[in-house]
Amino acid sequence: MLDALFGIIPCLGLLGVIILFLFFSAVKVVQEYERGVIFRLGRFVGAKGPGIFFIVPFIDRMMKVDLRTVTLDVPSQEAITLDNVTLKVNAVVYFRVMDPGKSIIQVEDYRRATWQIAQTTLRNVIGQSELDDLLAEREKVNEVIRQIIDDQTEPWGIKVSIVEVKDVELPVNMQRAMARQAEAEREKRAKIIHASGEFEASKTLAEAAHIIGAESAGLQLRYLQTLTEIAAEKNSTIIFPLPIDLISAVLPGLKLKADDTTSE
Repeated sequence: MLDALFGIIPCLGLLGVIILFLFFSAVKVVQEYERGVIFRLGRFVGAKGPGIFFIVPFIDRMMKVDLRTVTLDVPSQEAITLDNVTLKVNAVVYFRVMDPGKSIIQVEDYRRATWQIAQTTLRNVIGQSELDDLLAEREKVNEVIRQIIDDQTEPWGIKVSIVEVKDVELPVNMQRAMARQAEAEREKRAKIIHASGEFEASKTLAEAAHIIGAESAGLQLRYLQTLTEIAAEKNSTIIFPLPIDLISAVLPGLKLKADDTTSE
């Protein structure tokens, strides 16, 4: 009887180990940002979580799917714009899984598939855009790329939230051409501003001349004011003509005296 008891004890221990193994295999814990996609004998039965739940060991299989936003770097791509400019661009894509079941069933690797679509879409959109639009309307280009990627990944349960074109690398000759263009544009604005200032100054001077010319006394006062300003510099010798208007009043008297002297 003792021999039978000693024979049963190892069996009970083995049975206990098997039960514990089955228990821990059946218990699954999923984090708040995850979902467990359950397949029962190969058939999709749903997604569970977050928290703790049980599955049927050896019959159910669970695959975890992360629901957090994924940051996907799109490496530098060489593309030709609509106006035949060769450049290199890279981008970053932000997306997340909205349907865990589709992300497992509809595509083998949703991260790699989204990455590939982002690469091809980036090249295609750059090829349909002109360089000026790419540089000046970056937000519009980003939205076009995002919409295309989102439409193509929607059957996989993926939602693309943001696409940003990070760097646009131009050829050296194009950089020099754009620098010359920018310099010419700045010179153009400077000349326009200078010409506008000259025009406004000439209008003001014309109005001042008209006002001063209307009154002879005003012209004489302006003349005397100019002499005063010149005389402020004491290191110069100034020779200025005497205006005829100042001596016209005494000219008839001088002429009469000259005539009397001649007659005597």
